[in-house]
Amino acid sequence: MFEPNWYKLPSLSALRAFEATARTGSFANAARALNVTQAAVAQHVRSLEAELGVTLARRAGRTVTLTDSGARFAARLSDGFSTIASGVDEVVAGES
Repeated sequence: MFEPNWYKLPSLSALRAFEATARTGSFANAARALNVTQAAVAQHVRSLEAELGVTLARRAGRTVTLTDSGARFAARLSDGFSTIASGVDEVVAGES
């Protein structure tokens, strides 16, 4: 069984902010989806990039374009968050 090293993982807030940015295409749309400010989303994405040492997104005006690394990472996060959401749904429905 996989045991993550929780000390090496980025914050969940930063991961959620990046995934929402990737999915919606902008910091503003991600902020609306997460019910936080645009500045908070942008800061989370910047801090995630700094922590990982990888550029994940390129800012172009009001839109955000993912780098190749960012696109791959966003896909993995999307899969992971989908798995978590499914698990929550199963537990709530009593299907575990």
